[in-house]
Amino acid sequence: MHSKVVVGVELVSSSSGFCGLNHRLHHPFLFKTLCCTNNSSSSSSSSSDHKFRFNLGGDRKWKFKDIDASTVQESVNHWLSKTQNFWNEVTSPLVKTVNDKRTSFHDDTQDMEEVFMAEQTVDSQTPNGDLSVAAILSIEQFSRMNGLTGQKMQKIFKALVPESVHSDARSLVEYCCFRFLSKDTSILHPSLKEPAFQRLIFITMLAWEQPYRSRGDSRVKFAEKHSLQLKRRLVGEEAFVRIAPAVAGIADWTTAHNLFKALAGNDRGISFTSWSTYICELLKVHEGRKSYQFQDLSQLHNERILCIASGGKHPVLKWENNMAWPGKLILTDRALYFEAVGLTGKRNTSRLDLTGEGSSIKRTRVGPLGFDFLDSAVSVTSGPQSDTWILEFVDFGGEMRRDVWYACINEVIALYEFIQEFGPEEGDQSVYNVYGSQKGKARAISYATNAVKRLQALQYARKLLEDPTKLVQFSYLQDAPYGDIVLQTLAVNCWGGPLIAKLTDQDYQSGGSPGSTNDATESSSYVFDIDGSVYLQKWMKSPSWASSASLAFWKNPRSKRGIVFSKNLVVADMNLMEKAALICRDKYQVVEKTQATIEAAMIEGIPSNIDLFKVILSLSFSAVSVCNFF
Repeated sequence: MHSKVVVGVELVSSSSGFCGLNHRLHHPFLFKTLCCTNNSSSSSSSSSDHKFRFNLGGDRKWKFKDIDASTVQESVNHWLSKTQNFWNEVTSPLVKTVNDKRTSFHDDTQDMEEVFMAEQTVDSQTPNGDLSVAAILSIEQFSRMNGLTGQKMQKIFKALVPESVHSDARSLVEYCCFRFLSKDTSILHPSLKEPAFQRLIFITMLAWEQPYRSRGDSRVKFAEKHSLQLKRRLVGEEAFVRIAPAVAGIADWTTAHNLFKALAGNDRGISFTSWSTYICELLKVHEGRKSYQFQDLSQLHNERILCIASGGKHPVLKWENNMAWPGKLILTDRALYFEAVGLTGKRNTSRLDLTGEGSSIKRTRVGPLGFDFLDSAVSVTSGPQSDTWILEFVDFGGEMRRDVWYACINEVIALYEFIQEFGPEEGDQSVYNVYGSQKGKARAISYATNAVKRLQALQYARKLLEDPTKLVQFSYLQDAPYGDIVLQTLAVNCWGGPLIAKLTDQDYQSGGSPGSTNDATESSSYVFDIDGSVYLQKWMKSPSWASSASLAFWKNPRSKRGIVFSKNLVVADMNLMEKAALICRDKYQVVEKTQATIEAAMIEGIPSNIDLFKVILSLSFSAVSVCNFF
């Protein structure tokens, strides 16, 4: 009969924490207990004399009497104490509820390089392979935050999904994560204030990207199987685009791929350092908005502050009649305010509304005496009948101030263009027939304000793209291919909801009925979101609803195999905004590639126009194939 005991004590060198060795030893050594074996069937004389055999690596000349046992014991106890304290710090925040309001912005990067797994209840063996350490950690932690064990969550998951999805570890990770996230409807998820939750989301992205253990993992050490090193681990684009927008306030489905490029930089993926820095800056921006006070501006009573440029190291100049006046610039969710500093020190406040039809912004140049050589200004107007503001953003540090402010102001203008084109008319009583649609305008505004805050966080973290408008969704979708369809999904997300009252013929305009089983009648009356929410035809004022791309997209919007927690959270399937955004992303990449090809042709030269036409035609076929795939 054999019995084997593995002892997990390892000394790497004489300079390690175990300091109980006699200093007369001149060489570093390795003390490692490989195994202790009791073999009663062995015929060897040595085995009969010794019940236990120790294989020791390293210098074999030292003796046990050279070791100070009490000092070694003290060092071991100290090491175990530090390990226990570290484990308590790692795990304790993960079981807190979302109502815990404590805020911590300190950088825990060094303390979070390794995450230990205390207990595993989920069955890690699946027909598709063994679960990775990241997947086990994510499933277990989110299960406990849901009040269950990983094993229980796994059983519930299998009972809810089709049999074809039972063994899909990626969907199981989504289920545990999305179930917890669906309990909160805040603009910014409150658990993000906890460094441990930030770490858990990063681990979940790693788990989604690699849900199964690779072949080489079967031979790793015991300790490595039960811990996860976050250092040097990178999250890929697909995992980030799938998980990050599900966490309220982190990203939106439309521009998540551009946010990934900004955070990844020149790397192949997003590191934990880049991720935690971004979250920290985002939390600071949200906290900073709460501290804004404008007692002198009564006009801001019903408006939310988005950006402020108050002068000092970052002056703002307003140009009038070739004269530049310094002052404070304030951007709210409805207008621009400029407080000019006069010669007497008094401030004169002027307001420029951004909600009206005809509002626009463009980049421009300024300079004294009519010489426009400073490319650092924008021109903003509320319409043909309003004054035009010329605002210069002096930039001494190369922080792209003009481009960031352009993106922020343009996002507010694009927001109200979206509301006017896709939202119900002011005073439309049909919004009371659809549950929650009265708050649709507020939801749209929150999407824009969140995008501006994310852009500011990226600016502070110095993670901007060359064109910041790609990071704010309403501005990005203005000129993006397939952008109209993505805006339609945003409209359904904002104003769609369950029917709570019988609709009149005026509400239908086409004679359909909610209970009709005729698909053609239903589609002509309203469209459905993936959770069954209704968006009325009366609100479909945009000509884009009649396009062939729109009709094809809305033909079969419902999920056939996924678990729908909400409009935004769907397990084993994509929500409508995500689906449209992916098509838009792929088409945009084709357009960028085509543009780059044309620009290269203009520089290098192409033998004939026919050759250029062939290149463009091949790229067009690529775009068509992408559309047909979805």
